[in-house]
Parts: sequence; structure tokens; C-alpha cells
Amino acid sequence: MAKINLLLGIHNHQPVGNFDNVFKDAYEKCYLPFIQALESHPKIRLTLHYTGPLWEWIEFNAPDFFERINALVSKNQIELLTGGFYEPILPMIPETDAIGQIRLHTRFIKERFGYNPTGLWLAERVWDPSLPKTLSASDIRYTILDESHFTYAGLKHKDIYGYYLTERENSAIAIFPIDKTLRYFIPFKLPEETIDYLKRTADEKGEIGITYADDGEKFGVWPGTYKWVFEERWLERFFASLDENSDWINLMTFSEFLNKYPPTGRVYLPTASYEEMMEWALPAEAIEEYEKTIEELKAAGRFEDYKPFIRGGFWDNFLAKYPEANNMHKKMLYVSKKVNSAFKVNDIKGEAAKKELYRSQCNCAYWHGLFGGLYLNYLRHAVYKHLILSENAADEKMHKEKDSYLEAETIDYNSDGFKEILISNPYINAYLSPNYGGSIIEIDFKPKAFNISNLLARRKEGYHYKLKAAKNNSGSSAEPVSIHHIVKSKEEGLEGLLYYDWHNRYSFLDHFVDSSTTLEAFTRCNYKELGDFVNQPYTIEEFSFFKDRADGYIIFKRDGAVYTGKNTIPITVRKRFSFNENSGMINASYSLTNRGTIPIESFFGIEFNFTLLAGNDESRYFILQDKEGEKRQMAVSGDFDDINKISLVDEWSGIKVDLSYSVSSRLWIYPVETISQSEEGFERIYQGTSFLPSWRLNLKPKEKWETGIRIDISEYHK
Repeated sequence: MAKINLLLGIHNHQPVGNFDNVFKDAYEKCYLPFIQALESHPKIRLTLHYTGPLWEWIEFNAPDFFERINALVSKNQIELLTGGFYEPILPMIPETDAIGQIRLHTRFIKERFGYNPTGLWLAERVWDPSLPKTLSASDIRYTILDESHFTYAGLKHKDIYGYYLTERENSAIAIFPIDKTLRYFIPFKLPEETIDYLKRTADEKGEIGITYADDGEKFGVWPGTYKWVFEERWLERFFASLDENSDWINLMTFSEFLNKYPPTGRVYLPTASYEEMMEWALPAEAIEEYEKTIEELKAAGRFEDYKPFIRGGFWDNFLAKYPEANNMHKKMLYVSKKVNSAFKVNDIKGEAAKKELYRSQCNCAYWHGLFGGLYLNYLRHAVYKHLILSENAADEKMHKEKDSYLEAETIDYNSDGFKEILISNPYINAYLSPNYGGSIIEIDFKPKAFNISNLLARRKEGYHYKLKAAKNNSGSSAEPVSIHHIVKSKEEGLEGLLYYDWHNRYSFLDHFVDSSTTLEAFTRCNYKELGDFVNQPYTIEEFSFFKDRADGYIIFKRDGAVYTGKNTIPITVRKRFSFNENSGMINASYSLTNRGTIPIESFFGIEFNFTLLAGNDESRYFILQDKEGEKRQMAVSGDFDDINKISLVDEWSGIKVDLSYSVSSRLWIYPVETISQSEEGFERIYQGTSFLPSWRLNLKPKEKWETGIRIDISEYHK
């Protein structure tokens, strides 16, 4: 009988910022029982990868697990992979950080297990042709990529065996292709089916290496898999089957195979990831078209023929698809530059600051598909938290630990082709966008490392068309269904909550709305905007910041118009933002001037979007008019009159945000909630709360209307 070398790789990961109970549940249902199964089958040899966040949680909460890993390493039963320690998308972070993350992970493994890893798990298998240089500089010999990467390079399924060499500027590494059939068989098909597939492959190709590598969470964390894999003993039966067929299935680690066998060939791969990721990176409308095209080709029996030429987008497209991901990514680049500049010589504070930076580079919060946590506000919060902590350390270094300072920087911060204004003092960061409505796109409270403006807008997703047809799947079939094929909803009626925002969820956005507009219509974006200000450019009329000055200000101006019926009435909006070095306060003053010849009659509203992360938590609430006895949770909607002060309180984080204004207003409040999919199904997620104070205008020609606004962010002590 023909023999075959089977290379098994298991990747285990939990993101930075995930809840402790999620780590604990995954450890108990997946990571620990998997290792226990390995211990019961000493002939089973494979390669394991654990990411930094998971290593750190296990070391603190279950240190005896390290003893188990050590024993398996000592017996040469397992090989450990390194990687970017906090699981970054390596091509999307500065190379110096990428090398730093890999070396941090390699050092961690050496110190804990006495093992020097030379293979790397590439986060989300996001490949870029420039990576061989980075990996070679980090002493990496090999990595593992999907069959789809090789398909896009023109190779066929019959070529997916062994390993290939690739290089950039003569820096070469080996790449093992993952057999897609195995990736979909394990653990969703019966063990016998996998053995039969391996037997057919061995008969056809002879003594080759065939690779399976995928997420460890398939073995107990994904829906239905704990019952299937452990309670119904799939893993035990699978390992037993491999033991029984060990006369022709030879289990090897990747390093052993690399040392024993020559490369299958040379290959140069295009920028790619696994198929699903590339589909998710497409714009929403394109996803629908892509899926329909695939189905049409499959129905015609031509999909396999056209497969090398049909692919989705690539990972970078998430930064175009989601402005929030782009803003977060560009802040990461900005902070990386600041930290690496401030700490040129390594010291204790510098290492700590870089570790916070590395934590912020964990990929999960930067994208969205079936996985990816962009929609999860607590994962985005974790990114911002670690970015702000890292930036705080750099600021202390650069300002020589001065108690106060005020900085203003004008750069194209988010690479949108227009300059933003970055204001910073020891208490807050305020990032202003003249080009986008003269708004503030980010407000950080630095003492608590909290971005209070961290909201995600409601956008159409490529899977929303499936929502109406979603049916609950009980998972009662004999074999679990891959989560890529499950369509279900966690809550009835979600299809009725699909509202799409036409602008980003920033603050100081200027609205002119008709008096007939209701809160419900505004909430659903089902109303007519009368002005042309919300997402349109403002000019910088004055910019007054000077070195060593304790205060400074900016004036934005837009000569726009209000459109009422057949009338187009010109109006000028000016807003002045002032800051000082000694507080977390933003002072703003507005003036509206009717430049037309007829009166302007409408409501004028200023939109603010804030988050305290939880919508229905008694420790996070807002108060109107200092009425302490009337606390309202953040997910509450309401229409209020005669309001001039809103206080947001987060007792958990110790933050208070006071928003006050000089002219009392009508006030609309409503939660911003998105509808997204996850491995558990379609779900509603609270993103933050929108506040719209508005005033009835009856502005005569040449008449001016004014108000003053103050945001004061401070520490809250109960």
C-alpha cells in the first residue's frame, strides 16, 4: 500500500480584549481536552500554534497547561509555531513592529518551553509578496497557506502537496499548502471519510506530504462541535483511526518534512487570504454579485475550470469598506511612529509601551466577515485602550513628564487625501476633520485610555439579503455543519431593524431638518436633510496654536445652503473650537448667518455620538439636567424638551462626560445598533448612543443665531 506523510497543524487564538469567560469556556471545551486527547495517543504528532493573548491567559489562569505542553515538546510529539505575538496582520503593520512581534513570540516559546520555533502561523493567512524578507529577517524557515493562494497562482489541486519555495530579493522561505478538502472534512466528516480521502490521495500520488492546518476552535468552540468532537468522541475516533493506519499514514511535523524532503517547486503567490476572507473584503453589493456568479458557475458545472480566475478582494479593502477600521489602523500607524521615535534606546518603559502597541495590532477588531470583530465594540475598545496607553507613555517621554502641554498637528491622518487636525494634551486627544463636516472624529480620555467616540455606523452588508430567509438551525444532524454554511438569527424581527446610515458617526455634525421630521424617521435615516453640511467640507478660517501657549483655537466655516421647497437659501455656519492644556474640556461656539433674501425656517441640530460600550448596564447611564434620580441606560430612546445639559456616567470605567450648551433645546436620543452576523448567527449589537440637541430656527435675512457648547470629560468618583 502506498504511504503518505500527513502534516497536521492546529492554530488556537482568542483576541485581545475578549471576555475572560470566553477564554475560560474555550479552554475548558477545546484547548484542554484537545491536549488531553493528544496525551492519550502518544503516536499522534502534530504542530500547534497559540497566540500571545491565549498564552498570557493560560499562563495566568491555568499554568499547569504549560507543563503539559512542555512534556509533549520534550517527547517530540508536538512542534510549536511562532507568529506575530498578538496576532497582527503582518503586511498591515510597520515592518519593525512585525519583526518585533515575531521575536517577542519566539522568545516567549524559548523561555517557557526551551524550544526554538522556525515555523510561523500567518494571521488569517493574509499573504503579501513582500513577506519573505520580513520572515527571513525574523529567522523563519516556513509558513502555511491555503490552497486558494496556490490556485490563484495557477496551480491545480493535484499540485497541493509537499512545500514550495518562494522569495523576495533572494530571501527565501518554504510554504506548505493546506489541502482544502481536508480543511472542510476535519472535523465535520466522519473519520473514515478522511482516511478514505488520504488513501485515494496516496494511491494517486505516492509518498508525498499533505497538509491540514486550521483553527483549533473547530474542535469544541464552534457551534455544535463540542458535542460532536468530544461528547460523541469524534477526536478520539479520528486519532484512533490514524493510529490504526500508522503503517501507511506517517505523521510528521513540518520541520521534519522540510529537513527530509526537497521542495515540490518554486512559486510566487499573489496577495491573498483564504477564500471566505477575500469574499468578505468585497463591498457589500459586490458580495451579492460574487455569490450569484459562483452559484451560476457551479450550476453549469464550470466552477472548477474558472476557479483560478475568480476571487474576491484582499484584506486591505476592509480599510476602504469601513472608515472606522481605517481610522483605527491609521491611529495604530501614528502611535507606532510616535513610540518608535520616543524610545529609540530600549528601556523598561519603552518595552512596556511597545507591548501595548503590539496588543493594539491584534487583527480581529480591524475587519468583519463571519469572524472578525469589527462589529464588537469591546474589541475595538481594547485596540484603542492599548493604543492610548502606548501613546501616553510616548507623550510622557517626549514631554519629559511635564504636567501640562497643548499640541496641535495638521496632517492627513487617515490617508483620505485631506488634512485633519490632531489636538492633544495630558487629558484628551481630539481629532478634527475640516473636510468631513468640520466634525470631531475621535475623542480620547487619556487618563482612562478610553475613546468615547468609538462607534460603528450602520451599513449594508453583503449577507443582509439572507436575513429574511434566516431560519434557526438546531444543529441536530449527525454531523455538525460548518459555520460557513449556517444561516440563523439570534433574535426575531432583526430584518425590521436594518437601517443604513448615510454618514459616519462622528460628533459636531450639523443638521438642518424639516419641522415635520420625527425621532423615529430620523433614527431610521428616513427623512430629508435640508442642508448640505453634515459630511461636506468646511474651510479653516483661523488656526491659533503656538508653542508653549496654554490655549489655542480653530475656526471652521462653511458657506452652504438650506433647501426648502423651490428655495435655495445661502447660509454660513461657523464653529470655533478652543482647547487648553489643563483639562479635558472642549469649548465650541456656533454662529449661523442667513445670507439669503428670505427667512430660513427649519430645525438646526448638532449631532453627537458617544459610547460607554454597554447599552443596558446599570453602571453606565446618562442624566439630563443634573437630575440624579432619573438615570437612563444608554440604549434608551427619547424625545425631550428644554434641555441644556447631558451627563454620561460610566461607573465601571470611572468616566464622566458633561455635554452642555448655552441655549436650551429639544433633544433626541437613540441607540445606534447594528445588525451583523457571527458564528452564532445574525445579532443586534449596541454601538453607542446618538444625541441631537436641536433648535427651531426662524432666521431672517442677514440675521445671526448663536450658541455655545462645552464637552467636559473627567474622572468619575462615586
